[in-house]
Amino acid sequence: MQFLFAWRYFRAKKSTNVINVIAWICIVAIMIGTAALILVLSVFNGFEGLVKSLYSSFYSDIKVTPATGKVLTLNNEQLQQLRGVPGVKSFSLVVEEKALIRNGDNQALVTLKGADSRFTSVNDIAGHIISGRFDLGTTDRPLLVVGTGVESALAVRRTPEAAPMTIYIPRRGETEALDEASNISSDTIRSSGVFFIQQDFDTKYALTNIDFLKNAAGLQANEYSGIEIAVTNPSYTPTVQRSLQQLFGRGYSVQNRYQQNQSLYSIMNLERWVFYAILSLILVVAAFNMVGALTMLVLEKQKDISVLNALGADRNFVLKIFLNEGFLLALIGGGIGMVFALIMVVLQQQFHLIPLQGGSFLIDYFPVELKIRDFLLVALTVFIIAFIASWMPARKASRREFSLKSE
Repeated sequence: MQFLFAWRYFRAKKSTNVINVIAWICIVAIMIGTAALILVLSVFNGFEGLVKSLYSSFYSDIKVTPATGKVLTLNNEQLQQLRGVPGVKSFSLVVEEKALIRNGDNQALVTLKGADSRFTSVNDIAGHIISGRFDLGTTDRPLLVVGTGVESALAVRRTPEAAPMTIYIPRRGETEALDEASNISSDTIRSSGVFFIQQDFDTKYALTNIDFLKNAAGLQANEYSGIEIAVTNPSYTPTVQRSLQQLFGRGYSVQNRYQQNQSLYSIMNLERWVFYAILSLILVVAAFNMVGALTMLVLEKQKDISVLNALGADRNFVLKIFLNEGFLLALIGGGIGMVFALIMVVLQQQFHLIPLQGGSFLIDYFPVELKIRDFLLVALTVFIIAFIASWMPARKASRREFSLKSE
């Protein structure tokens, strides 16, 4: 009933046009704020999904590392038990060490990652090779797969006549000072391929044969830096993680993909909420217009409220009428804004209307992704702000004493 009164008040002709103007300014402001929130959150969703897909190309679903130190020791019994953990699809043993690579006058300090033959089953690095092939070589004839940034720094040439590069690797238990020849092992090595994933990886990592790296770093046969694990289904990750933690014990750290990149995801989440808070200010501005529109409407409908009082309407009834008037303005503005945002997101997904400038990213357009939770969050925000803005004029309207007599 109260909503019907609010609807009639909204549609009815006012004695002064300024009330209509303020009401429509309020609607437009809510529409712009709602659309901006949906669009910005959709862009964050798109970039978040893109970044997660890129990081999942390099990081495994779960990684086991030593809780302290750089090396963990694995025996055959542990590896056999690992194979029997429900939900484990595949695993790869890895070794990581800093290394210096020289190619003529060019050099680069990289994180050298030694991987076994199952490495490509726990990630999608092989699918991001843009030049050459994914081949880590053998113990005696190792090969390098490098990121594009490392390739550029070293000016790598993958031709038969190209001279091999020299690689310097610190040995375990000794200082990592690369300028002391007695503390490092050196060998020659060639590049077999180049991957292009994301700048954090492309400028930092080089991949090689695990046995070659273990020998060069002075590791024992059962010593590794970690175990990278792929699960059969992403939904099984928490269960598998708990099982692995029980299997290996407190001396091992078992991390899922989020925990391996916790700082990145935390920053992305913080940025999302900061932009959400900033853009919500548009809705706060709309709330000021709503207060003005409802206050003037209360003055406009003084006699109507007096008639309702005379007919038995209590203060609560009058309060709800003007609260519903505020909700009506929010519903119209928010509804139009959501529809507009939905259309814009669909057009961007289909036709890539808004490009990314610079041409240095993996894609040349803004990625967007719709999520129902964003619509619910924005709708809740709009109606909370509408309630707060409507409460004061509605409360004043319900407490005022009106008379049908003309002064």
